[in-house]
Parts: sequence; C-alpha cells; structure tokens
Amino acid sequence: MSSTTTGRVAGIDCGTNSIRLLVADPGKSGLVDVHREMRVVRLGQGVDRTGRLAPEALERTRLALVDYADRIRGLGAGAVRMVATSASRDAENAEDFRAMVRATLGAEAEVISGAEEAALSFSGAVAGLPGVADPLLVADIGGGSTELVLGSPGRGSPRSAQVGHVQAGPRVIASHSMDVGCVRMTERHLRTDPPTPDQIQATIADLRVALTEATAEVPVRETAAFVGVAGTVTTIAALALKLPGYDPAAIHGAVVSYERVAEVTEMLLRMRHAERAALPVMHPGRVDVIGGGALVLRTVMEFIGADEVIASEHDILDGIAMSLLP
Repeated sequence: MSSTTTGRVAGIDCGTNSIRLLVADPGKSGLVDVHREMRVVRLGQGVDRTGRLAPEALERTRLALVDYADRIRGLGAGAVRMVATSASRDAENAEDFRAMVRATLGAEAEVISGAEEAALSFSGAVAGLPGVADPLLVADIGGGSTELVLGSPGRGSPRSAQVGHVQAGPRVIASHSMDVGCVRMTERHLRTDPPTPDQIQATIADLRVALTEATAEVPVRETAAFVGVAGTVTTIAALALKLPGYDPAAIHGAVVSYERVAEVTEMLLRMRHAERAALPVMHPGRVDVIGGGALVLRTVMEFIGADEVIASEHDILDGIAMSLLP
C-alpha cells in the first residue's frame, strides 16, 4: 500500500533482524515524529542456510504486526506503507509472509528491490542530516543486506527521492545491494562465542568479494562524506562515544573516526555474549549479531578509504514514511 495523504502517515520497515514502525505528521521540512518503535523479530533466521522463512520467525513478526496495527489505528494514521527487504526477497516462501501481513495489517507488504531500498534509505538519511557534503555515500547495514548508495542531497520535495520520479530533491547517482549483513555474516561464519580468528578472516574475505562487486558499480572514491545508518552503525557510534545509555540525540550526526570503529570492533569480537549484553547501549536483539555488523562497517570503511563515518538515526524507515507525503 503506497497511497498519499496530507495527514498523519505510518511507515513500517521489516528487515532481516528487526521490524520498525514510524507514525509521523507532515511538517514544513519533512516529518514530525509521533511514535517510533522497534521489535527484534529475526525474520531472516536461517534464511541464508535454508532459503525459507522459519515458522517461528513468521509468528514473531505476526505478533509484532498485531501490536503495530493497533498502534496505527489508535494514533489515526491515514496512510500506511510497509516495506520488506532482504529476508523476504530471498525466501522461497515469501508468499506466506505476504499473506500473513495482509491478514494482520490489512495492507500489502511491498517486497522491494535492492535499488528501491537504496533510494528510500538515501532519502531518509539525507532528510535527517541537512548540510552534509555532496556527493554523499550512504551505507545502510542491515541484517541480511548492506546497501551502498552514492547520491546528491539536493533540495525539494521528499517524494522526489522515490524511484521513478523526476528528482528535484535527493538524487541517487549509483547504488548496489550486497547480500552481507549482521545476521547473515554471523550465521554464515561467526559460529562460536567469541568468534575464532579464522571465522573473522572468513567474514572479511566474504565482505571484500562483495565490496569488489559493489564498487565496480558505485564510484565510492568520488564521495565527499560517508554516512552510516541503521542499528549496527548507531550502536557502534554509541560505544565509540562511551555513552552511559543509548541516546539518539547524542548519536545522530556524530562523527566517528575509522580508528574508533576499529577499536570498538576488536572489543566486540573479543567479548562473550554476557559481556556484550551488559553494555549499557546494547539492545538485547543485537547482542549476538553486533560483532558481524561491526565487521561489515569496519571492512567497508577500509575498502573505500573512509577516515570517518557520520552516524544517522534516520534511514529507510524515514524514507518509507516520507514517500507518503504530498
């Protein structure tokens, strides 16, 4: 469902690891948040190995959607758009997922392409970071995939960033979706706690192959600024900043050097599950996959030669909701 409205809107982003809801009102320069919520449902559990969505993962997602549907009705959102990304693209039984969403939410789950995912991620990130350099490279590190998007922030209506529209605002120059993410890398390689050096090296080798393919399509050396979005990046930023708790206002726009990213990555890879869980900024649903996500971010920065990353709390979820604005 992707209609437009001049009133309150609701966007849902269903990824490999989490499902998130944003209810927002239109404002003068984009969105005004009414409600944000995240549930870790691990929809992509085992998909890399089996090619199918697990029944228990579908049920966890259904229960979260029941609550989201109630919240959307209670807050009076006039238009809803739900986007599903990597896990539901890859799964053989994706139709089971779509049927469940229709029955639970009363709206369709749009299983979008990597290019569409990249465009929505870029528009969301750009809206949340005014004044960034041009051109801008955005890395959206998810559970099952990572999108690299090179674009120009531009100016104009948030809707102009949608695929297929003439763009007077944010403009995607090039993008590539890689089948590497925190859940996929953890399930594929990082099987012990903590992981062994051989497992870490296998992960890095896998990532470098994917990045070689990606950078053949995305001219990363042309970028003037590097922005990272989604929970892996914001968690690493919170750790790099040594925050006493997860603080979105302190994280958003924070600039983290490559050296600090590398230090945090090494720390996470040495820790055991209980130690990671005790970190004050760590969401329980990220404890077992944050090492894989940190390796993705560190390896991307090494590969493209980025000295620093700008962390953004705004991402594809904001892009989804913004696409419903006039």
